[in-house]
Amino acid sequence: MKDATPETPSSPDDPPADGPLLFGCILDGQGGCSTVDWATAMDWQPSGDAQTLWLHLDRVHDGLDTWLENKLNLNEATAELLLSNETRPRAFKEGEALITVLRGINFNPGAEPEDMIAMQIWCDGNRLITLRRRRLQTPRDIFARLTDDAGPHTAGDLFTDLVEQMVVKMNRAIVEMNERIDEMEDDADSDIDDLLTEIADIRRNCLALKRYMSPQRDAFLVIQRDPPAWLSEKNLTGIRETGERLQRYLDDLDVSKESALVLQDDLNNRAAAKMNQTMYMLSIVAAIFLPLGFITGLLGINVGGMPGVDSGYAFWITVGMLALMIGLQFWIFRKLKWL
Repeated sequence: MKDATPETPSSPDDPPADGPLLFGCILDGQGGCSTVDWATAMDWQPSGDAQTLWLHLDRVHDGLDTWLENKLNLNEATAELLLSNETRPRAFKEGEALITVLRGINFNPGAEPEDMIAMQIWCDGNRLITLRRRRLQTPRDIFARLTDDAGPHTAGDLFTDLVEQMVVKMNRAIVEMNERIDEMEDDADSDIDDLLTEIADIRRNCLALKRYMSPQRDAFLVIQRDPPAWLSEKNLTGIRETGERLQRYLDDLDVSKESALVLQDDLNNRAAAKMNQTMYMLSIVAAIFLPLGFITGLLGINVGGMPGVDSGYAFWITVGMLALMIGLQFWIFRKLKWL
């Protein structure tokens, strides 16, 4: 499979991978876990309903599609979806397995907020597989809680935590955009062209975030309408609250976009007013010097009969007349309230 847009390889901060496995663990049902390697995970089978295997995989690893089809009994289309980079958020069931595609904010160094990272989740109640290409903060946060014996207890709890944390972290990018808009509203000293460029970037960010956040909420609604049996009522309540939170974030994005638009209009008006003021002053200067230029041009023609050619006072008389004319023009402009 080839992707439409290449993505950055796994972060160099990741530990050396064990095959496609970034980390794996078996939940003990008490908030803790025991880690497993890829050799164990490949053929793992639950010994009881309380056991849950969680594997966090790098989806670009060769041969992973074969393992998904052979060991998890997935059809080719589902395996391709789980390994694809260009996927919009969605959710659907295959038997008791739930396949979910989510997008999370990219907090990797140098990344833009709208550059959201896709994470695919497959879960049948005993095994939960998360797949990604670029480093994601959410799975590692939850894994850290499990190693501290303060993590989720069941596959449903783990799935709900992943969904909630992916959405909660979106708020950080939205808050940062709103704070920057507020700063620009109070910033009267910065260059208007620079501010307009930054506002255009913010508006593009808002549109890009909405592109993935809107279908993500639709995915949550699909899960609530037809949930698998391993999702408890508590899990469904958490997913519903996450969907409502995501809707609030979408509303905040609309407010951010409108605020940016209002600020952009204000800056455009300020730039236009400044340009009009400059053109107005140039017009006044031109109006003052136009008659002066006409008179000096008339006196400068090289023909016979020019008055004052032989007089030693003619130059100063002319300068005095021009000064009087300038004074008269200023008086007229002030009278007309042009100055």
